[in-house]
Amino acid sequence: MNQNDRNPKLFSEFPPISTPQWEEKIIADLKGADYSKKLIWKTDEGIDVKPYYRAEDLRDLEYLGSLPAEAPYTRGLRKEDNNWIIRQDIFTDDVAEANNLGLDAINNGADAVGFRVKNISTHNQMNQLLAGIDITKTGIHFIASKSYPLTLELFIYEVNHRGLEGKNFSGSMNFDALGFLLLHGEFYKSMESNLDEAEYLVNTIKTRIPGFKAITVNGQFFTEAGGTLVEELAFSLASANEYMAGLTGRGINIDDIAPAMQFSFGIGSNYFLEIAKLRAARFLWSRIVEQYKPESAESLKMYIHSATSQWNKTYFDPFVNMLRTTTEGMSAAIGNADSVSIQPFDIPVRKPGEFSQRIARNQQLILKEEAYLDKVVDPSAGSYYIENLTEAISTHAWNLFLEIEEKGGFLACVKSGFVQGRIEAAARKKDMDIAMRKTVIIGTNQYPNPTEVLQDETNINQSVTEQESTTFRKLVLYRGAEGFEQVRRDTEKWVKKGKKRPGIFLLPIGNLAMSKARATFSTNFFGCAGYKIIDNQRFNSVDDGLNAALGAKAEVVIICSSDDEYADIVPPITSGLKRVNPDIKVVVAGFPKEIIEDMKAAGVDEFIHVRSNVLETLRKFHALLGITK
Repeated sequence: MNQNDRNPKLFSEFPPISTPQWEEKIIADLKGADYSKKLIWKTDEGIDVKPYYRAEDLRDLEYLGSLPAEAPYTRGLRKEDNNWIIRQDIFTDDVAEANNLGLDAINNGADAVGFRVKNISTHNQMNQLLAGIDITKTGIHFIASKSYPLTLELFIYEVNHRGLEGKNFSGSMNFDALGFLLLHGEFYKSMESNLDEAEYLVNTIKTRIPGFKAITVNGQFFTEAGGTLVEELAFSLASANEYMAGLTGRGINIDDIAPAMQFSFGIGSNYFLEIAKLRAARFLWSRIVEQYKPESAESLKMYIHSATSQWNKTYFDPFVNMLRTTTEGMSAAIGNADSVSIQPFDIPVRKPGEFSQRIARNQQLILKEEAYLDKVVDPSAGSYYIENLTEAISTHAWNLFLEIEEKGGFLACVKSGFVQGRIEAAARKKDMDIAMRKTVIIGTNQYPNPTEVLQDETNINQSVTEQESTTFRKLVLYRGAEGFEQVRRDTEKWVKKGKKRPGIFLLPIGNLAMSKARATFSTNFFGCAGYKIIDNQRFNSVDDGLNAALGAKAEVVIICSSDDEYADIVPPITSGLKRVNPDIKVVVAGFPKEIIEDMKAAGVDEFIHVRSNVLETLRKFHALLGITK
């Protein structure tokens, strides 16, 4: 609307409000509460997120003058649309099965396929893997290999066998020697040998199959070991810089190296931060490559593949994973990822089947064909919030990147254990937040499905957490839900042995609102362990509640009332229960700190409340009930 076309009467009723006026109103509404504690969100990355942002917050952001497909490429590499590549990764080592699954994916909407087949060692096997696939139209990504140079040679042989020399191809080799070092604690051979292979891949791809990516920086490893977004970004950039420094030191031109690299980032559930992370990644990459004095602007472009992270996915209630991967796919699309893999929802449970692969593929198709996220270039541009998050992530990641460089570079920081130590510290904090339910994992540490049955144990994709002796410390990839899942599995194994499922008797009494709220809280608390919850209406008297609890023969009784009433309610109920059954466990929902010692003296075994370490409490009850030792 033109300024002159505005209705002056309408806009005079809504005069502009300054930031100080907003702040004055907010402080008044807080009624003395601490502004920073109540309204400033402090992320795991160390970023302080304000409750609101305004146009004035964009004034000092240096990259805002650029357009899409222009350096520093914060706004992505596309200027006509946002049409990312839909990639489906195939999870099998069987060549024939991989081919069938790949064809099915391509015929049903995938633009590219990623093969995790390690044992391709002959041309016949490569031919069988790619049979029926038009490799000039479909991106081919080799995610696993015993030898990437051999895999590349076999692929080129297949290209020549089909008479396709001189054509452009899209795809990649998942060559990441530094990623291998982090995961295994050892070099495959040596760093020099790794650089030999990298040099061969870069030079061969440049001359024989341009369009392919020779080196993949697997940033998702840092995420899936429990690291923060800033650590994933900074360590990925530092790893890529290590490759560039090593290869330019051998005389290879930066204009050949940088375009031959791709970054694979994990996408988690932190919706807006993940969008901002991808934008910040491109901005910082262009800044780093600039230092190598490239002649081509193409060298400043970062090619980003995004894959939904496994860190926040769950074994129990796995269909919730569909919701998680959908929002994660949206973050990747809005953040202008160049290609996206949405992983099947049931990966933590079993080898993905036809149904889960189809759902994963269709999630991206819906984001394109029904949500139209592919139609608008850089859809998040101009958002005060996302632009400021982009700047904040850029600043924090850049500072960490500089710290790594000051310590001698990425390889030196891996050898010294600096990288692993940072990730482990972040993982410990995340683990504690999950245990305390500050971080909620629906269906696992909050709102569990009490009727869910344990799947076949042979299908479980469980992380290996043991650290065997290696030259360097390893990154341990795992899922954040595994602690709670182990507790739940221990319960199910106990029941499968013919043992009684532990019963939790809820004894709501007294204040109606508090007794109901604390009964609901207790249901979610012990439901996470797979115990049988025996719910009840509010009891009118201590005797009624006591008699019902004894009749239920439950292993645990939880008294649910208000703190003010516990002094009169808890002692007679506890003594009555323990007199009949000394082994019964009595729990109080809440933490009435003034009378805690009196409650313990009366026989209360545990108090559960919002500050409880839920995971440790459930482990304690497993031991008390004999489920674990």
